[in-house]
Parts: sequence; structure tokens; C-alpha cells
Amino acid sequence: MDTVEYGVANDPRPDAGVGRVNTNEHDGGKQNADIELGKMNTAPPPNGNDDEVTAPPPFKALSFLDKLLVLWIIISMAIGIILGNLVPSVGPALQKGTFVGVSGPIAAGLLVMMYPILCKVRYETLHLLFRTKALWVQIGISFVLNWIIAPLFMTALAWAFLPDRQDLRDGLIFVGVARCIAMVLIWTDLAGGDADYCAVLVAFNSILQIVLFAPMALFLVKVVSDDPGEAGNDLYRDAATSVAVFLGIPLAAAVITRVSLRYLLGEYKYQHYFIRYVAPFSLIGLLYTIIVLFASQGAHVVDQITSVLRVCAPLVVYFLVIFPLTAFMMWRSGFGYKVSATQSFTAASNNFELAIAVVVATYGPGSEQALAATVGPLIEVPVLVGLVYVIRWFKHRWGWKEPNTE
Repeated sequence: MDTVEYGVANDPRPDAGVGRVNTNEHDGGKQNADIELGKMNTAPPPNGNDDEVTAPPPFKALSFLDKLLVLWIIISMAIGIILGNLVPSVGPALQKGTFVGVSGPIAAGLLVMMYPILCKVRYETLHLLFRTKALWVQIGISFVLNWIIAPLFMTALAWAFLPDRQDLRDGLIFVGVARCIAMVLIWTDLAGGDADYCAVLVAFNSILQIVLFAPMALFLVKVVSDDPGEAGNDLYRDAATSVAVFLGIPLAAAVITRVSLRYLLGEYKYQHYFIRYVAPFSLIGLLYTIIVLFASQGAHVVDQITSVLRVCAPLVVYFLVIFPLTAFMMWRSGFGYKVSATQSFTAASNNFELAIAVVVATYGPGSEQALAATVGPLIEVPVLVGLVYVIRWFKHRWGWKEPNTE
């Protein structure tokens, strides 16, 4: 969550990161390897292989904090459980003061958690949407995968694994609707995917989150699942309000920050002297929120270990089906490795930060729905790190190159 996009950060050009999707529609939008590698030389290596020869192994490329993210989450859960059980007054104290229906301490954590990751989104690449037919094809594929197939598949898994637990089921559905707009940049970078396509897809999905998250969640929970829900008829209002606040406010701040600082500093300094130092606050906000959530639930959370394990199963299946299915579909359709890797990680990743924020605001910090959303990063991070290795292995195994590669 605090890893810098090295493929962009190490590009010394003053316009680095603004997007250089090839305008030749017949090459599938192939991008020169120098952007991923941070190199100015566009000539292929002596052996003729265009692989990321200088890229470190995916796990080593992650920052120290990201490598141990699962451990930090488990420790935060344990701290919250201990506080909630040993100091009963902690729970009520953390519920004092509300902001958009959420306690002040939790609201602060949610906003701090969202802002840094949104500063990584390259909104300046949205102009690329109007340039090529090839890009519109990828946008269409991404829309179908992210806003139709993935949410419906998560809903199906929620019903298959949790038919008797409406609360956990609804929490998973919210996770499925929250499309990733942050860590997918890192997964694509580590896998050697198309950074420019990823930037456009992420910026596009950031805007769609504002518009589609609430109606999509309402449709899947109330219509498809036919769940009455604890929130009753206020589900849409609560979800829309929380999205507007916990995504809208940090999104606006991030756009202003990125546009102004990139203009003043350039991409290299923006990545190395701003993102590098502000990004860890996203992790801090996440861990702080988890501690508060579990401390607020007090002794009740001890009885929820079984719930945590039950939520893990559908999440693992989700990642292990959506990712390879997307990659295989892209490969069979003749798309190059870079754009295929980008689409695969975009489809499989989820914005668990937003899911946590919306579920907490809609159902409350002590709800089972909040617990289900909190399990998301516990599963997503190690699974997707493993999938980076997997898709890179298949790249070599299949000789997966770009369409115009001889």
C-alpha cells in the first residue's frame, strides 16, 4: 500500500506518467518496455527478449510494510480484541461523536486510509480515452469484467458459501462491488503489465465508483439476493452518502494534490518525495481502523473467529477464478501480455478500503458486514502477490508477447 510505482517514478522525463498508449490500433496498444523499466533506451536486449530483465522479484519489490501486510492486519485484529476484552470502556468511548453516521475516530481513520491511495491514481491519463479504438475496446472489456461479471460472481460465491449468513453475505457483496483503484497499479507494475492502460482503467473506475457503487450494491443486495438488510430502505441513501464522503472528499483532495504537485515537482519528485512518504499513512489508517473496529466489538469478536474463516473461503475462490479466467480469455483473444496482465489484475482486485468505509457507515462498526469487509485485505494481498509470480511464469511458458512481436 506504500510501494512506489517504480516504472513511472524512475522515468526521468518531465511528462512521465501522462500516458503513452501507442496510437497504432493494430498493435493492441503495445507500449514500449522503457516505461515499465524506467529506461530511456527502447532497443531490445541483446538476446531479443523484451522481458523485464532488470525488475526484481515481485515479493522483493514490495516495501517492507507491504511484505508483512498480512502480519500487520493480524496483529491489529489481536490488539483490538485484547483492548475490547480487557478494557470494556474502550468500545463506548470509540463510538462518541459521529460524522455521516460513523464515529469520529473511525471516520478519521477511513479518510486517512483513502487519501494516499487516491494520490497514486493518474487522473491526467483520462484524455487517452478519446484517442484510439484499441483503448475503447479495453475500456469495454474492463467495464464488463469489473462491473458485471466480478460483482455477480462474488454475489454467487457469497450465496454458495454463506447461505445461512445474510450479514456476512452482504459484506462480501460490498467487497465485490468495490473495484480496485490503488493496489492494482502496484500489481501491474510488479508483473510488467501495461502501466499506461492500467492508469487509464484506474482513473476510469475511480469515476465510476462515485456513480455506480451505491446503485450496484443496492441491486445485488436487495434485488438479486432479495435480502431485507438491517439498513432497510435506507441502504441506497447510506451507501451513496458514505461513498460521496469517504471517496468523494479524499478523491477531490487527491486530484488537487496530484495536479498541483506534479506541475510543481514533476513525476519523479512527486513519486519519490511525496508518494513515498505519504503512502504509508494509508496503511496506518487501515490498521488503526481495524483496531478500532475490533475494539468496538469487545468480547463479541471472540465468537466471530468462525465467521472470519467462513469469509476467507469465497474470497480465495474469487481471486483464483477471476484472475486466471481473465488472463486465459485475453490470451485466447490474441491480446498481448502487458494489457492482458493489466486486465487480469484490474478484474481480480478489490478496493477493500472503500468497502470497509461504506459498510461501516451503512451497517455500523460492530456489524458482521464490517467484519466480512475487513477480512478482504487479509486474503487479497498474499494471493495477488502469488498471482504475480504465476502470470510471469505463464508469460515465459506460453511465449506470451505483444501482437506485433516477431
